[in-house]
Amino acid sequence: MPRKSRALPPSPFRRFNSSPEVIRLVVMMYVRFPLSLRNVEDLLFERGIDLCHETVRFWWNRFGPLFAADIRRKRISRMRGFRHWRWHLDEMYVKLNGEMVYLWRAVDHEGEILESYVTKTRDKAAALRFIKKALKHHGNVATITTDGLRSYKAAMNTLGCEQKQEVGRYANNRVENSHLPFRRRERAMLRFRQMKALQKFASVHANVHNHFSHERHLIDRETYKARRSAAMTEWQNLVA
Repeated sequence: MPRKSRALPPSPFRRFNSSPEVIRLVVMMYVRFPLSLRNVEDLLFERGIDLCHETVRFWWNRFGPLFAADIRRKRISRMRGFRHWRWHLDEMYVKLNGEMVYLWRAVDHEGEILESYVTKTRDKAAALRFIKKALKHHGNVATITTDGLRSYKAAMNTLGCEQKQEVGRYANNRVENSHLPFRRRERAMLRFRQMKALQKFASVHANVHNHFSHERHLIDRETYKARRSAAMTEWQNLVA
């Protein structure tokens, strides 16, 4: 007997009057660029697309994590099994209603942001949760470069991978510079008010930034244009 074909999962864009192309454009504009909800509304109106800023908010909350998860899956499938994968770990402070919280970030040797995790402290327990999460999602790693924070060493001793840790004065510049796009985006959003919202946006922003970051200062114009076109084409096919 012939085998039954597997049913395709339902489209996440069903029951929406707008086309998937418009939804992807709205999410990309809001997450990728330092624009407010009303900035996106005005820019779309100039292009003949009449949307409310609350629609922009709803769409990025609904579809942003889906697009980010799709980008992450493709990235992990390409890098899994790579023997010389090097990570850089660091934490940055973010203010929530006047309270200090910490955004932990893992960046690989190519500048790709692998993981973002928000905690109220930066002790051993927080570092352990963050490193466990990164290893679970991305697999094995050759070396992990950190700063002199003792929480990293204590957490890696607990995990039994202390031999992979590297600490150097300028060795962690890769992850230090990766904070800048998020800081610009944070100022445009007038900061965050909840840890859940910060965690969600940081994860989505990291994956979208990875997708469109081509290090244009290191390549010639023709190569950059080819990579940019490929990234846009792949973006239009997300969750297709």
